[in-house]
Amino acid sequence: MNELMNLSQSIRFALRVRDKFFTWLVAGAFRKMGSRSTLAMPIRLGGEKFIEIGDRVFVGPGAWIETMVEQGSPADGVVISIGSGTTMSGNCTITAVRRVEIGRNVLIARNVHISDHFHAFEDRGIPVKEQGIARVAAITILDGAWLGHGAVICPGVTIGRNAVIGANAVVREDVPDFCVAAGVPARIIRRAEALDSSKVRS
Repeated sequence: MNELMNLSQSIRFALRVRDKFFTWLVAGAFRKMGSRSTLAMPIRLGGEKFIEIGDRVFVGPGAWIETMVEQGSPADGVVISIGSGTTMSGNCTITAVRRVEIGRNVLIARNVHISDHFHAFEDRGIPVKEQGIARVAAITILDGAWLGHGAVICPGVTIGRNAVIGANAVVREDVPDFCVAAGVPARIIRRAEALDSSKVRS
């Protein structure tokens, strides 16, 4: 049993070393790669020179992070930014044409999809994947937010500070600070009450 535990620990350590080495190897391709950040393999990347990653960011395996400059993004600015202390679990997707800004200390669960555009689909004679994009609008996710498993964040949305997005929610409208939103489409189901400091025990 001890031998199996030691082997498991050794494998986990080796994977961490691999991911740290990979992050170091590709860091120069990014507009900014903060200190002590990790990109876990496997990962799909595109347009790294328009991506900015802060310090102590963790991106879990299976992520897809891509900017699409050739489809209209600014050629000299940040298109995707991920703030310091943010953690992304596995299989998350972030794609952007204009701007996706994720604040500091954001918690992103597995299979979350964040995209500042939709696929066009109006032309019946052309496959959807060949119709390009539509409705491009910037996304902002403010500090301390938590995006639950499988959440979808649609173009033009702002997620407030310390807001919580329920599992599998489809967020089409802004979510204010300190609110919980859930459902398809997502609705506000709870607002955090302000802390009354007079009731806090010393």
